[in-house]
Amino acid sequence: MGFVKEFKEFAMKGNVMDMAVGVIIGGAFGKIVTSLVEDMLMPVISLATGGVDFRNLFVTFGKVPEGVANNYAALKEAGVSMFAYGAFIQNIIDFLIIALCIFLMIKGMNKLSRKKAEEPAEPEPSAEEKLLGEIRDLLKEKK
Repeated sequence: MGFVKEFKEFAMKGNVMDMAVGVIIGGAFGKIVTSLVEDMLMPVISLATGGVDFRNLFVTFGKVPEGVANNYAALKEAGVSMFAYGAFIQNIIDFLIIALCIFLMIKGMNKLSRKKAEEPAEPEPSAEEKLLGEIRDLLKEKK
């Protein structure tokens, strides 16, 4: 019974729950970035490179079955062995965008934490100031 109780305490700690939320949000963020790359950036890059469709940049190994279209999706579905360097280029762009976003987020968080650390605390009054304060308070009491 000790193991189950220990695991429950571990799973309910804030850090584990925060990590779970981060993984879920990260998965959704990954889909957004993939859509950004595939649906918005790659068409612009394709236009700039003279109409090259990066998804269809591949080299096949072996014989392509008859009746299968010579495009990435059809060949992949047919189980043809290929070196899909266009898809790899898209995944590199996905990674770079995600890495940039994470870098900017961490940079912003560090900037906020530095601002909190840079806020000077109220300086401790010197011994003379404390003594003068006590004298002021005693003079106020005598009046």
